[in-house]
Amino acid sequence: MDYVIQAILSFVATACFGVIFNAPTKAIPYCGFVGSIGWSIYYALSVQGIDEVRASFIGAFVVAIVAQLFARRYKMPMIIFSVSGIIPLVPGGIAYNTMRNIVELDYAMGIQNGMRAFMISGAIAMGLVFAEIIMQILLRMMSKGKTSIQSFIKLKKPR
Repeated sequence: MDYVIQAILSFVATACFGVIFNAPTKAIPYCGFVGSIGWSIYYALSVQGIDEVRASFIGAFVVAIVAQLFARRYKMPMIIFSVSGIIPLVPGGIAYNTMRNIVELDYAMGIQNGMRAFMISGAIAMGLVFAEIIMQILLRMMSKGKTSIQSFIKLKKPR
């Protein structure tokens, strides 16, 4: 039941950020779905004991893959889906605690939280980039495969 609540709340939050970012009206439910998928992956991995950096990387990777698929399916830019879909993974609370610790002169805890926020942000960026690179490689291989099949068919003319 906890997974369902997490998925629903992340869907609503991500869809609301889609509205704030002026996503097209018909894309808002899909933006919510992308965010819900990414957060559900992150949450499931966190519950299994995987650290938050790895879980953020995998969640961002899945967000980018699903955003790429939705962008192709609905003929919209990928950034519409990926920006709002990545919002649940952003370590805003940790960044807030970093600044609060520094203001309270607790530098050791501030540096620790700052490094956590930095590592999670880097993992999110790497997940987005890796997914984009893998999708480009796969699409290039698929397009080359189509051209080689088409050229093979053209060479083999019926008599």
